[in-house]
Amino acid sequence: MIAQVIVDVAAKQTDRIFEYHIPDELGEVEIGSRVFVPFGPRKLQGFVVGLSNKSQYQGKLKDLLLVVDEMPPLTSELIKLSKDLADHVYSYRITILKTMLPRVMRANYRKILVPKSSEAKKMSIFQGEPLDLNKINDNKQIAEIRTLLRTNAAKIEYVVENRAQVKTENEYSLTNDKNEYKNIYESLRKNAVKQKRLIMYIIENYDKFPKMQREIENNASLNTVSLTNAVKRGWLRKKPSEIYRDPLTIYDKEKKADKKIKLNPEQRNALAKIEPAIIKKKSRTFLLEGVTGSGKTEVYLNAISTTLEAGKNALMMVPEISLTPQMVSQVKNRFGQQVAVLHSGLSEGEMYDEWRRIRRGEARVVVGARSAVFAPLKNIGLIVIDEEHESSYKQEDNPRYHARDVAIWRSNYNSCPLVLGSATPSLGSRARAQKGVYQLLQLPHRANQQSLPDVKLIDLKKAHFSGGQFDLSIQLVEAIKKRIAKKEQVILMLNRRGFANFMLCRECGYVMKCPNCDLSLTMHKDTNKMQCHYCGFSTAIPEKCPNCQSKKIRFLGTGTQKVMTELEKIIPGCRILRMDVDTTRRKGSFKRILDAFGNREADILLGTQMIAKGLDFPNVTLVGVVNADTGLWLPDYNASERTFELLTQVAGRAGRAEKKGEVIIQTFNPDHYAIKLAETQDYEQFYQYEMRVRHAGNYPPYFYTVLVSVAARNEQNAAREAFRIKKWLQPKLHQSTIVLGPTPSAISRLKNQYYYQILVKYKKEDNLNKLLHQIQDSAQKVKKYGLSVYIDNEPERIM
Repeated sequence: MIAQVIVDVAAKQTDRIFEYHIPDELGEVEIGSRVFVPFGPRKLQGFVVGLSNKSQYQGKLKDLLLVVDEMPPLTSELIKLSKDLADHVYSYRITILKTMLPRVMRANYRKILVPKSSEAKKMSIFQGEPLDLNKINDNKQIAEIRTLLRTNAAKIEYVVENRAQVKTENEYSLTNDKNEYKNIYESLRKNAVKQKRLIMYIIENYDKFPKMQREIENNASLNTVSLTNAVKRGWLRKKPSEIYRDPLTIYDKEKKADKKIKLNPEQRNALAKIEPAIIKKKSRTFLLEGVTGSGKTEVYLNAISTTLEAGKNALMMVPEISLTPQMVSQVKNRFGQQVAVLHSGLSEGEMYDEWRRIRRGEARVVVGARSAVFAPLKNIGLIVIDEEHESSYKQEDNPRYHARDVAIWRSNYNSCPLVLGSATPSLGSRARAQKGVYQLLQLPHRANQQSLPDVKLIDLKKAHFSGGQFDLSIQLVEAIKKRIAKKEQVILMLNRRGFANFMLCRECGYVMKCPNCDLSLTMHKDTNKMQCHYCGFSTAIPEKCPNCQSKKIRFLGTGTQKVMTELEKIIPGCRILRMDVDTTRRKGSFKRILDAFGNREADILLGTQMIAKGLDFPNVTLVGVVNADTGLWLPDYNASERTFELLTQVAGRAGRAEKKGEVIIQTFNPDHYAIKLAETQDYEQFYQYEMRVRHAGNYPPYFYTVLVSVAARNEQNAAREAFRIKKWLQPKLHQSTIVLGPTPSAISRLKNQYYYQILVKYKKEDNLNKLLHQIQDSAQKVKKYGLSVYIDNEPERIM
C-alpha cells in the first residue's frame, strides 16, 4: 500500500501530496494518521490524507518511518475539510491540519550534529553523545562545527519529537487467592502495622481488584513505599495504566440536581422547529434571535437532549473562555461525564486528554471556544454557536477561518442542523435569515417574563463627576452606592485595561510610544510598567520626560485599574473584583473570579468586554458602562455594529431574576444611532438603519470583501509591493468590483513591520479565487526580500 502524505513544511513547493511506501511491519495505516517520513536529509511529521495501491512515480518510493498514534487523531471528515478550507482561506493545507490538533500534538524538531568516526566521538564538543545544534550560540563552537562538517568528520541529522505525553498511574492486581492472603496476614509480626493493614484491605476488597494506586493509598491510609514492598514480596502485581487529566473536576464541587426547566411557549415553538431537523437529519441553519435573558441556553440544552436520545453527538461553541465556566457548568450538570471541554485555558495535558476522549467516542457533547469547531467528533447530530455575532469566532492570523463557516461545512457533511444564537445577530446572519437562507426563530421576551432593564444615557460633556479623575459621573456613583446599600451587586464595564492610556509631557508634548509599533504605551500601575498591548514590549514608568527630562509629565486616559482605584477612594469599603486580560492570565482565574462574584464575595465586578456576554448573576441589578465610545470611532465599517452589540449585551446582565434591573451608559456621543438604539435595546430598528448605512457604503452584507495586506520592515518596500499587486489584479476584475488602496493600515507599524493594504469589494467574481491563489503563491517568492503577504477572506477588521 502507498500512503499519500502532506508533510510539515508550509510552502508553495510542498503544498501537495507526497507518496510513501508502507512497509509490512507498520501494519495497516489509516487516513488521518500522524506519521514520520524521510524528506531530503530530514525527518518530518506528516499526515496521511489518502491511500492507494499504485503510484504514478516511476522510481522507488521511500518508506514511512513510523506511525505516531495508536488511533489516527484526525477523522476522514477533518481531512476532507482541510482540503476545502485551504481553498477558501488562502492557507497551506499543512497549516490547517496542524490547527486542527491541540498544540501539544504538533511536532517538535531538533537539529543534531552526529560524529561519523570513533575519533570524532571522543572530541570534547560531543561529550559522548550527539550535539543539539538548537542550543549552540558560542562563536568558537560554531567555527569548530563548520570544520567538522567541511572535513566530513560529522553530519547533521534532523530529529522529530512527539511532545504529547499520556498520563499514567500505577494499577495493582492480585497474585494469590483469598485464603493465601489470610495465611500471609496470620504470619505477619504484630508490629508490622502497615503490612497488616494492606493485607486486611486486600482481603476485604478481594473481589474489587485491580485498583489504582491513589484509591488504595487514600482508603487504606498507606504510602507508595508500602505498595512497592508488597510488589517485591509478590503480594501484588503493578502495571502503569493510562488515566485522563480531567478539567471538569472543578465543576463536580458545585454539582446541582438537574432541574429540567419547563419551557415557555416561545421556547417550545423554537425547539419544535429545530427537533425535526435533528431527527430527520437535515442540514438546516437556524438563527435563534432572543433578547438577553430569553432562555436561549435552555433551548440549546433541550435540543442537545433530543440529539443524544436520537443516538447522535452534539457540538456547542461559545465565543470566549470567560463564558465557558458558566456554560460548561450548566451543560455538565445536565449531561454529566458525557461532556468534554476544549478551550485555550486548559493545560496542554488536559487539552490532549479531552481531545483523545472525543476522538475515542467517550464524550458525546463538546463545549468549547473557536478551535473546538475542529473537534474530532463523529456522528454529529447538532451544532450550536452561541453569541454568533462575536468577532472572536474569526481567527485573526493564519489560517484565517471563521468558525461559523466551518460549522456550516460540518453541518452539511453530517446532515445535521446548525443553530446560531444571539440577542444581537450579525448583520450578515440576519440578512440571510431575511432572505430565507437561514430560518429565523425569535424569543422576543425574557423567559421569566421580567421586563428588560431601564437604560439611562449620561452625556459626559455635561456631567458632574465624583472624585478628581473625570471617569465616574455623580449619577453613576450614587446608583452604585444605592445598590450596595441594598446588598445588591453591580457590573461595571470599561473596554480598556491598564491605568492610563498614554504618557504626555506638558513641556515638550512628547508621547511615550512603543519602539516596535505605531502606538502609545499604556501605563499599568500594578506592575509599575508602561506596556504595549500589541507586541508585549514593556519598560519602567518614567519619572521625567525621556525627551526633554522635564518632570511635568501626565498620565492621561483611563483603564480598568484606574477606575478601580478611583472607586475605592469614592466608596470606601466597597469590594471590587477586576476581570481583564491582566487578572485572568493564570489558569482557572476566570472561574475563580466569577465564582467569588456569584458567591457575593464582592459588590462590584469591573471588567472589559469579557464580562459583557453570557454571565447570569441573579443579584446584579445595576450595570454601568464607564465609556461607551471606546470602539465607536475606530476606522472599521462595523464599528457601530460592534458598539451596539456590546452595549446591548452588557445591559442584558442586569435584572435577570426577580429584582428590577437598571443600566447607566456614560458617553460623549448620546445622539449617535448605535448608542441611542442601545438605550431602547431595539435591535430591529438598528438592523434597518445600519443596513442602509452599509448599502450606501458598499459594505457587507451587500458586498463580499477580501483584504490583501503587505508587511515589511521597510515601509517603501511594503508600499511598492502593494501597488504592484493592485496593478496586476485590478485589470483582471469586473468593472463593478471596487478596489480600495493600497493605503497604510490604521496602525501602520506593528511589531516592527509596516503594513499596507488593499480592500477588494465585489458581488460576483468567478476568477477571484484563482487570482488570490496566484497572489498567495507569488508571496513565497517575495518572502526572501523580507516581504509578507496576507489574504483575509471576509475580514472582521480592516484596520
